[in-house]
Amino acid sequence: MSTPLPGLPARVTVYEVGPRDGLQNESGVIPVEVKAEFIRQLLAAGHRAVEATSFVSPTWVPQLADAAELLEAVGTAPEGVRMPVLVPNEKGLQRALAAGVREIAVFGSATETFARKNLNRSVAESMEMFRPVVDRARAEGLAVRGYLSMCFGDPWEGSVDPQVVAGHARTLVAMGVTELSLGDTIGVATPGQVVALLTCLGQQDISVDQLAVHFHDTYGQALSNTLVALQHGITVVDASAGGLGGCPYAKSATGNLATEDLLWQLHGLGIETGVDLEALTRTSVWMADQLGRPSPSRAVQALAKDLATPPVAAPVEAPIEELQ
Repeated sequence: MSTPLPGLPARVTVYEVGPRDGLQNESGVIPVEVKAEFIRQLLAAGHRAVEATSFVSPTWVPQLADAAELLEAVGTAPEGVRMPVLVPNEKGLQRALAAGVREIAVFGSATETFARKNLNRSVAESMEMFRPVVDRARAEGLAVRGYLSMCFGDPWEGSVDPQVVAGHARTLVAMGVTELSLGDTIGVATPGQVVALLTCLGQQDISVDQLAVHFHDTYGQALSNTLVALQHGITVVDASAGGLGGCPYAKSATGNLATEDLLWQLHGLGIETGVDLEALTRTSVWMADQLGRPSPSRAVQALAKDLATPPVAAPVEAPIEELQ
């Protein structure tokens, strides 16, 4: 039973990042067959936006070295389904185009220190690296998602000025990015900061229709931050099945917002997502088994108990001859 609140969207797109952002942080390499099955199960659960992998250098992220092989195993996304891949540069874009992708993502930083640690470039230099990538992708008819990380706090620089973030966001949107995801990479944001940033972005003439939010749950604030973002017009929310993932270059980052936790809130508010929570929970339990550890998602932990309990059989009356 759902109980709606006023001022919320009727439908939210859950942008699933588990196969890429979730699995890139694993210490071991996961077989491509497992990754492909993971994506197939996510799609079967009703997801319509699943970020599959990244065409990044295997030297930096060996967990995703099998990107081309994975996409071949999964096959072409069904009509109406987004299955983007992350690309760091023109070389990554070339590989993505060869694999037949229809949407890419680029990953930028709102802070100088993280830009250096993640891309070995300043923020301005990284933006210039993205420009030809975005130009060519758009010329090829691809949608381009942009990530802007460290939007609220940085482990080296501390709090981040929302006006600075808005300026970098304006650069990406002007470049041709079709959707911009605002990342709380280390999970330090609180609702007031979310509102302040969205206000600054509005002052830069960036519409909420162009934005998504990407919260980590380090301090348990991801759902409250999501709710206030929805109240301010956001309709695309990033999440990771089972709460997989963190950030390999920001050691204080814990897992992403778990998709199941998000769905429990959204469905409880009467917001449509198109994703089957029970089916997704089964997928996350299966994936946790593949990884050899339980899911950190509170919703998965609660729902899995019911899924693991066999239905109670109705009592069967013994035949009369057996009672005599």
